[in-house]
Amino acid sequence: MRFDYSFVSRRSPVLGRRGMVATSQPLAVAAGLETLARGGNAADAAVATAAALNVTEPTSTGIGGDAFALYFDAATGRVAALNGSGRAPAALTLDRVREAGLVRDPGSPMADPYHPYTITVPGACSAWCELVARFGRLSMAQVLEPAVHLAEEGFPVAPVTAHFWARAVDRQLASALNGLELTINGRAPRPGEIFRNPGLARTFRAVAEGGIEAFYRGEIAEAIAATVQQAGGCLTVEDLAAHEATWEEPINCVYRGYRVWECPPNGQGLTALLALNILEGYDLGTMDPLSAERLHLQIEALRLAFADARRYIADPAHVPIPISELLSPVYAAERRKLIDLRRATPDQKPGTPVAASDTVYLSVVDQDGNACSFINSNYMGFGTGIVPKGWGFSLQNRGHNFSLDPTHPNALAPGKRPYHTIIPALITRPISDGSREQLFACFGVMGGFMQPQGHVQVACALLDDGVDPQSALDRPRFCILGGEAAGEVALEEGIGSAAEEHLAAMGHAVRKVSGYERALFGRGQVIIRDEENGILIGGSDPRADGLAMAGG
Repeated sequence: MRFDYSFVSRRSPVLGRRGMVATSQPLAVAAGLETLARGGNAADAAVATAAALNVTEPTSTGIGGDAFALYFDAATGRVAALNGSGRAPAALTLDRVREAGLVRDPGSPMADPYHPYTITVPGACSAWCELVARFGRLSMAQVLEPAVHLAEEGFPVAPVTAHFWARAVDRQLASALNGLELTINGRAPRPGEIFRNPGLARTFRAVAEGGIEAFYRGEIAEAIAATVQQAGGCLTVEDLAAHEATWEEPINCVYRGYRVWECPPNGQGLTALLALNILEGYDLGTMDPLSAERLHLQIEALRLAFADARRYIADPAHVPIPISELLSPVYAAERRKLIDLRRATPDQKPGTPVAASDTVYLSVVDQDGNACSFINSNYMGFGTGIVPKGWGFSLQNRGHNFSLDPTHPNALAPGKRPYHTIIPALITRPISDGSREQLFACFGVMGGFMQPQGHVQVACALLDDGVDPQSALDRPRFCILGGEAAGEVALEEGIGSAAEEHLAAMGHAVRKVSGYERALFGRGQVIIRDEENGILIGGSDPRADGLAMAGG
């Protein structure tokens, strides 16, 4: 029987008490819930879900990419930030990129987004292992077991995933070294067709037994390095052996009395906080959420935030970043003055604060109130599409985000982490006596430079309008294309023609987007915890194949 896989959705929020998982693939949700049922906590379930997503949605994520996480520890009320992004190879220099003819102009990224020089060390595995080691209750073997079974036994491919898989065959996999290993006889699997990945099961079994060592210093590392070099890149086994994920101090801002948390640079979570700081000066709750008046303010705040992000976000191990100054109320007030309430200002420039990072996102909250906001990505779909022969995963192209301008803070350099688009988020609020924070929401919106824009729009829906998670995710969105302050503004179908015309009259270059291309607006997940009774309320983005589900 042939089904109509039209891309539409109407959903109710999901409620439960014994843990909840929300992500873009139902089988990955099931893997997370299975892990919670076996005694795992939010950390264990997050990694189990991420691994299952590698199997069921390799179009967006995998162990060949990077990962970031924010973890809320219910016992202490503290938030920890984990940076699982990889670094450029030690032999990759700007001169080498120039000699390869990949520099169009210094202000642009590499000319070929799938060239093996865009491959940075895949950091996801280190993040998975670090998260489970620090906060988890189960072994890596237990955590990876559901994903191993999915990879070995196969799974029916979901409709949206099948659509983007077919696009990736033409774009990357057909021409990338060993890319056809992630196809069925050279084509993408169709919706509902079973896909098996024994190579990925082999990878997961090796990590289950040997952890970080097995991936970064064993057979897998040798296969990665050999394949990259065969393809024309310069990643080595020494680059892989030197990699480690890092625990860092999360950054935050206060918005409407709630504290919004992001990972620090090299991730772009700073962008969302900059925009929220600016929007704090307006009473958005009195405006129609989809009115030109409110959308204009959000767009302009994000234009200012992106102008600063493009200037300041880089690897802090290589360049200093004035985070506290950028996030100060004084700086927000100065930037707010640049917003014209009647006209768009698409040519915003970065400010000067005065000193005093395709993707999957998943949200997990366990029955004890621990929460893990987790994001994992290959970057552009399958990344480069290059596959270490026989291991079942593709290698990311995250290095495409480096600047080729040697004077820029984000300039390509050996051993450096690039500007990263993928960002998880959390929202907390103080308990009544103010002694510590309690969880309000575990959320995120994946999708390249859409991510901070999605964070702002979802946070405003939750905190300015008080809507439930599913309603917040169902609401039509805008996207400033490319994360550029002067970018064209895409408006999702559902934003009315009156608002569209008004925004155009104000000087915004707007266009409508619908259908499968709605993926442009990101695919988010939200779980809210009601502190009074412990009830979890979840929502999952209608632009994807997934769902939110509570434990039994």
